[in-house]
Amino acid sequence: MSMVRNSDSDYGIIVAGGKGTRMGATVPKQFLCVGGEPVLMRTLRRFHDYNPRLSLIVVLPHEQQDYWRQLCREHHFDIVHQCVDGGVTRFHSSLSGLSVIPEEADGIVAIHDGVRPFVSEETIGRCFEAARNEEAAIPVMPVVETLRRVESDGQSHNVSRSCYRNVQTPQCFRISLARAAFSQPYREDFTDDASVVEAYGHKVAMVAGNRENIKLTTPFELKVAEALLNR
Repeated sequence: MSMVRNSDSDYGIIVAGGKGTRMGATVPKQFLCVGGEPVLMRTLRRFHDYNPRLSLIVVLPHEQQDYWRQLCREHHFDIVHQCVDGGVTRFHSSLSGLSVIPEEADGIVAIHDGVRPFVSEETIGRCFEAARNEEAAIPVMPVVETLRRVESDGQSHNVSRSCYRNVQTPQCFRISLARAAFSQPYREDFTDDASVVEAYGHKVAMVAGNRENIKLTTPFELKVAEALLNR
């Protein structure tokens, strides 16, 4: 486990706004059970285990919050967290989470996908430590597959995979930097939280992620999740 040097003004925003359409389920993907427990609970526990003093904020669509509270009662889930309403896009959901952090807080905020329940405590720790030094940090993994670039005319060619990285979460930022970056108007090229901070003009440091830190969006990944638990 990583050494914890977090302050009481550090936060974790867990964004869980999915509807599970690609999962083909009637229940939103963050509520599906893996190993008998909803995915979102497993994700929250990873951050709580990393640092029990971390203030946790869960961003959920308003219409899903009663069901989430019901699940918490059924599973006797007692990790303290605050629920806030999600937005139309990831940008707006992250902004909603940031908006409830007290003005006087200026530690580090981690923004994480609610359906990444296998992020390691070491990865979380690396992100927090790097953000404490660099103000913005993301976990990445090397690309292992061969990549091809497809041009507008349909022609394609190999590109060097050494020039690319797969990006994961949590993406960690100094709270004051995140607030300033998210005061920008929304743009379609804001594909993750780091892209918002970069558009604001701040560099983002990269740290090592962990291979198990997959995003559960399809039935295949749900099977992988069960295999990881049974390993």
